[in-house]
Amino acid sequence: MAKNYPHIVTAPPGPKARRIIEQDERYASPSYIKEYPLVVERGQGPMIEDVDGNRYLDFMAGIAVASTGHSHPKVVAAINEAAAKFLHICSTDFYYESFAKVCERLAKLVPGPEPKRVFLTNSGTEAVEGAIKLVRSHTKRQNIIAFRGAFHGRTMGAISLDASRVRYRRNFGPLLPGVYHLPFVDPYQCRVCAKPATCTDPLTCALTAAEALFHERVAPDEVAAVFMEPILGEGGYVVPPREFLQYWRDFCDEHGAVLVFDEVQSGIGRTGRMFASELFDVVPDVTLLAKGLASGMPLGAIVAKESVMTWGHGTHGSTFGGNPVCCAAALATLDLVEGSLVMNAQRVGKLLLQGARELQRKHDVIGDVRGAGLMIGIKFVRDRATKEPYHGLVPELERAALAKGLLLLGCGRSTLRLAPPLVIDEEDVAIGLRILDEVISQARVPA
Repeated sequence: MAKNYPHIVTAPPGPKARRIIEQDERYASPSYIKEYPLVVERGQGPMIEDVDGNRYLDFMAGIAVASTGHSHPKVVAAINEAAAKFLHICSTDFYYESFAKVCERLAKLVPGPEPKRVFLTNSGTEAVEGAIKLVRSHTKRQNIIAFRGAFHGRTMGAISLDASRVRYRRNFGPLLPGVYHLPFVDPYQCRVCAKPATCTDPLTCALTAAEALFHERVAPDEVAAVFMEPILGEGGYVVPPREFLQYWRDFCDEHGAVLVFDEVQSGIGRTGRMFASELFDVVPDVTLLAKGLASGMPLGAIVAKESVMTWGHGTHGSTFGGNPVCCAAALATLDLVEGSLVMNAQRVGKLLLQGARELQRKHDVIGDVRGAGLMIGIKFVRDRATKEPYHGLVPELERAALAKGLLLLGCGRSTLRLAPPLVIDEEDVAIGLRILDEVISQARVPA
């Protein structure tokens, strides 16, 4: 059946969209980013329709959230059925079946042979906050290792771990004490040495920086935890070498620290595996989830080894975390992702990665293409030899793609993320790549 998208009937933002944007700008907090003037009316699968009747192919999925596509009928049916029964009772104080089922499902699904326990939250940043409390309680230590380029959320503990954009941290201090940031390994471009474009061993550079930290500033046996994204998200969809993750697994084992993988963006099938950790065969002590877990309903999770989730009775809780409607959405989402969508992400993701690399061969402004499944980053540079980042190009590409009916979103200052719903097919890939090719061809070229 022919696709009815992309289909642009009026240049966005249209008249209805402009009215809503004006209302939003009058009353909403100025802290919201508002990447471009998309005003959504409805969604179906990988299609978004705006209030003026324009239809778009969604290649960003609400920042990698709409895992099963927009308004998947099985997810919607589960939401409706749960909502008709009851909306809230508070999982911290009382019991209900969908909550218990989600906890059991995640405890058995997350990699690793050890028994696990689960705490449900409203969001990814809440999962991070809870995990900070958990690792400090468990180890009786304070210090935490995080990484440059990382994004873990916008609450106080999370921004203390962040190191991707200064605006997330500026004027909010003092932040959480005892957080030390180290380089994340980027195989394309060393983030440590004086000549990053020509460095041939970014892994050694990064690990040398870690060893210097432990020699000069903090003792390894005073580290509570290492928080890391197995694939860097906001920092540019960077896929590190397996040895980097294994180094930190070994470090935590040797010194009694807790290894925490923030899989808020990479988890639940996005990489063509249920969890990105499976790509590297490195098992963390704690896995943090959200985004795609409930297809857009607000739900996050801390999934920890039973031997690590040792905080006491009443030490952590949530009024709304694990809401029954959200849990119903999560159970339906997991059925769909485990049933076929994780394999679709793997299969179609290979086509998308291959197509993006063909664009790289065609366009000199593309320095690197990296990713796994439907989590793909395209790095733009002014010069391939120097690898100088092409700041400012990604917003231009986003706006040009919007006008042609493709929804894109950047990550970092010079990388475009391709993170469509896991339901896309070969035709969607072809459409997306065609429009991306067009907007890159029409964009201004480096001076």
